[in-house]
Amino acid sequence: MTTLGRPTYDDLANHGAFIERHIGPSPADQLKMLGVLGYSSLDELTSAAIPSSIERLGELSIGAPRSEVEVIAELREIASKNQSLVSLIGLGYYGTVTPPVVLRNVLENPAWYTAYTPYQPEISQGRLEAVLNFQTMIADLTGMDIANASMLDEGTAAAEAMALCHRLNPKAGEVFFIDADCFPQTIAVVATRAEPLGIALLVGDPETDIPSEGVFGVLLQYPGASGRLRDDSELIERIHAQGASVAVAADLLALSLIRPPGEIGADVVVGSSQRFGVPLGFGGPHAGFMAVRDSSKRSLPGRLVGVSVDSAGRPALRLALQTREQHIRREKATSNICTAQVLLAVIAGFYGVWHGPDGLKRIAQRIHRQTAAVAQALKSAGVVVLEDAFFDTLSIQVPGRAGEVIANALASGINLRHIDEDTIGLSLDEQTTPDVIESVLLAFGVSVDIAALLETVSDSIPAALIRTSDFMTHPVFSKYRSETLMLRYLRRLADLDLALDRTMIPLGSCTMKLNATTEMIPVTWPEFGAMHPFAPIDQSIGYRRLFKELEDALVEITGYDAVSLQPNAGSQGEFAGLLAIRAYHRSRGEFERTVCLIPASAHGTNAASAAMVGMTVVVVACNDSGDIDLEDLTRRIAEHAGRIGALMVTYPSTHGVFDTEITDVCAMVHDAGGQVYLDGANLNALVGLAAPGHFGADVSH
Repeated sequence: MTTLGRPTYDDLANHGAFIERHIGPSPADQLKMLGVLGYSSLDELTSAAIPSSIERLGELSIGAPRSEVEVIAELREIASKNQSLVSLIGLGYYGTVTPPVVLRNVLENPAWYTAYTPYQPEISQGRLEAVLNFQTMIADLTGMDIANASMLDEGTAAAEAMALCHRLNPKAGEVFFIDADCFPQTIAVVATRAEPLGIALLVGDPETDIPSEGVFGVLLQYPGASGRLRDDSELIERIHAQGASVAVAADLLALSLIRPPGEIGADVVVGSSQRFGVPLGFGGPHAGFMAVRDSSKRSLPGRLVGVSVDSAGRPALRLALQTREQHIRREKATSNICTAQVLLAVIAGFYGVWHGPDGLKRIAQRIHRQTAAVAQALKSAGVVVLEDAFFDTLSIQVPGRAGEVIANALASGINLRHIDEDTIGLSLDEQTTPDVIESVLLAFGVSVDIAALLETVSDSIPAALIRTSDFMTHPVFSKYRSETLMLRYLRRLADLDLALDRTMIPLGSCTMKLNATTEMIPVTWPEFGAMHPFAPIDQSIGYRRLFKELEDALVEITGYDAVSLQPNAGSQGEFAGLLAIRAYHRSRGEFERTVCLIPASAHGTNAASAAMVGMTVVVVACNDSGDIDLEDLTRRIAEHAGRIGALMVTYPSTHGVFDTEITDVCAMVHDAGGQVYLDGANLNALVGLAAPGHFGADVSH
């Protein structure tokens, strides 16, 4: 209460609550907009828009609003619970140095991190050029003809490569073979993708275990998870002779020194660009990549930037070959992935621009020299290093001593990879110093003059695998060597774009989710950014507290019983949610429930995701307002009686409408034995007002 216009202390103390800064319109602005719409209050507007049948009763139990200062202070306290050690675990995740000019002017710059997907090339030329840099860099390093921008991560890229190989060889069989020396998380992701498609997955030694028939594709790791560096050119020839395609998961930095997969016969190359300046971040987000031969470009998933001309005939950039994509082909699309980690691809591309081919080779040579020095020192002390040829990773035999050695390293602030009780793995990276190497060797009980060894040690890359071809020869990779030149280049590109630092982007609610500055600040703190995803569990207490708090908040907001934070994109959330529905039906012995009902107005991603889990898409008509046509829904359910697996519905709809019949729709699907998947693209419009789990939905992302 206030007396004679004097504010209460609470009024003074609560000024600056995060929500007041984050939600742009002031109370006066809101009243003006409400007046135009014919309402006197937000409550009156929401009561008119949201059906009474789904209206939420009571307040959310997620805590009181806090100021930005309080939030940052709490995040500091949470971050302090994480232990930011030196992690030499590898497996696709490596220490890297984000160039400060890129860190400050891209990753921490809202001109770059608030831009929307470039559907409108006229206002996206800067970002499109940055993405084209990434594509060019990937194609050059891999030795392939064309690359996309981008994939969600290496595991997902490998799964997409499997699907691409299947499209290329539809009559070759239903077996996909994976090199056992691939990263374990990659094998797991590919296995999850293969099963609902009826693809048989075999994991083994590609030199001896590939069946002589029925195989449509093979995935190799180059170099292997063990560190093994092998010339696979003859192996790839044999695989091709069987009528199968070969996908290679490659290390981008290694490709500056070793022969690219394109030169040894690969049909598809995938991987992660994380070590090109993108912080570890406890496993993400990082931009994956995929590169293919020109003949396969129309089977390539994801976004592709191409060079075109504008209305005046001048060179201009735009998204190319969009007829492959889910927003056009729906269930017949090459993938459900659309925009995927583009900010991270932009950072990786600028890392390449900043360092250029010579800089990349210098970094790679330093890492390899350090790794060779560790191998030489260990061998000289009688320790067995399993591979003679390697880039940055070693597998080391220490019979019965793995736990002891790892504990010794941990005491020096270093994480090594525990392979088994007799074997340790380590991967060096851009942040590795001679002091770190010395501490690693001491953990094994080995002491050497590391400075002298680094000068004299021989390389361990076979002559047949040394790269001789040029790469990244475009002038953009050699022009910007000083900070001032790079800074101006970044600014010039940003000025060609439209992002939320300039104006609102009115393309729908899923574009209106500004990452506020307060939310972005902690992203680059080392306590969060430097955490390896496979670090010992007791080193990530802060992260796990954040996860638990977020999961609890999302359960409260959505009305569901459990939440998974694992999917790293909406497309993967759809895939995971539909797999959960599929598993539910199969657990009940209802294997025939494979029909997915999808309204005609739905996102194209919905249909593509349903196809990926082996479902048959049946389209349900909508009326002129975008609502589901209940008569057509009734007809479709009757046509497929006993086979209804799910209905996918976006709520509120893509037209921004709250379908008044949503509870009836959910009940009809449940009565038919199906589950309701509610696409949460527009969940912002429901928060605090209605909960999907309370009005009939079973799964959301």
